[in-house]
Amino acid sequence: MPKRTDIKTILVIGSGPIIIGQAAEFDYAGTQACVALREEGYKVILVNSNPATIMTDVEIADKVYMEPLTLEFIANIIRKERPDALLPTLGGQTGLNMAVELDEAGILDEYNVELLGTKLSSIQQAEDRDLFRQLMAELNQPVPESDIIHTVAEALSFAAEIGYPLIVRPAFTMGGTGGGICHNEADLREIVANGLRYSPVTQCLLEKSIAGFKEIEYEVMRDSNDNAIVVCNMENIDPVGVHTGDSIVVAPSQTLSDKEYQMLRDVSLQIIRALKIEGGCNVQLALDPYSFDYYIIEVNPRVSRSSALASKATGYPIAKMAAKIAVGLTLDEMKNPVTGTSYAAFEPALDYIVSKIPRFPFDKFEKGDRTLGTQMKATGEVMAMGHTFEESMLKAVRSLEYGVNHLALPKDQGQTVTMAEIEQNIRVACDERLFYLGEALRRGVTPETIHEWSEIDYFFLYKFKHIIDLEKEVAANVKDLET
Repeated sequence: MPKRTDIKTILVIGSGPIIIGQAAEFDYAGTQACVALREEGYKVILVNSNPATIMTDVEIADKVYMEPLTLEFIANIIRKERPDALLPTLGGQTGLNMAVELDEAGILDEYNVELLGTKLSSIQQAEDRDLFRQLMAELNQPVPESDIIHTVAEALSFAAEIGYPLIVRPAFTMGGTGGGICHNEADLREIVANGLRYSPVTQCLLEKSIAGFKEIEYEVMRDSNDNAIVVCNMENIDPVGVHTGDSIVVAPSQTLSDKEYQMLRDVSLQIIRALKIEGGCNVQLALDPYSFDYYIIEVNPRVSRSSALASKATGYPIAKMAAKIAVGLTLDEMKNPVTGTSYAAFEPALDYIVSKIPRFPFDKFEKGDRTLGTQMKATGEVMAMGHTFEESMLKAVRSLEYGVNHLALPKDQGQTVTMAEIEQNIRVACDERLFYLGEALRRGVTPETIHEWSEIDYFFLYKFKHIIDLEKEVAANVKDLET
């Protein structure tokens, strides 16, 4: 269908300051979207509180407001500019939450501002833990045994029924903020109280832990004609229990059989259609490594951190396409700008491997808790491409700028660390787990033992072992050019 001609001016909400869980990838997405909308002839008004972004450059939008992203300020901008429409799905969690607030305050209805892209009901259905659980039940899609709680007392009652460990997931938050894994009552009291404080609707999902399952993500696009495609699927090397933003991720997935891939692909497409999302969407799933059992973890009804990774990994401009879908264009009538010939409805195919490794700030915050869980701690990430897993992974390690260029702890640390410390830091995920894993392999620990400690898939462990074996071979044959 042709693009909308009944709207002229579009207000885009940026993601605001760079914080843990919401960093430069949203600036990347918002910039793409603003440029795409201007290409189609729309006047773009941008509001963002962060001047240190590309999207606030004067060339990106027709008018830029650097104001706090609060109901009061955005309402005043709407009163002054009278935009025809609002696009909130490219500003991360901040944009979604502001759209909900504006609607509940009656601002959108009062000034006749249309919400573009994903409808408010779909946003609420995906973000509200109770509504999402109800939808999954209607679709016969499995979710971990769980309950919606609003008080610590309710959490304690649920824990008494099903036992520990439990995962706390606050509603309408970014990067797992306020969440965590509870192993006992003391953990539960602390984490639930924290989660309820961070959730703008004072709601948490308390679910039985499925830590140890494979964590798989599908980046999906859908338009108003119900055309839907999978742009990219990704596999977390760290199993469920470590936030995907803190996990090492590879694309495409490396350990799924074709049956598993197609099963989870069908599920992801079913969910985006049921939610009636128009634009980009990220579906996170947990797969039992020993059967075809799976669970739906969550859905992000917006361009997300994973969208930026999928976009850069495939070359498919997800944010740009999502913006054009929001104004009425469909996947089968937009050309893919990468190829220039094929249409955006064709799914990208990769003949290379992409690795993403998170970058943690513990070199600046030396006393911070380095243990990883469901609350994100990374402040950035690096991405690398290669023809093999080993090439891609080593390129990414070098890009971290930690002072090492292979799977090794810094020299002074590697020489003094004990076997007990290595085991502990592999069993309980930390920011240096990858390097402790390399040190364990270097000392002769088998992949089978490391799998028992970490539940990381054997495929990846044997790939890491191959890297260590190559390192030893090169070190033993420094002057042998043939080797």
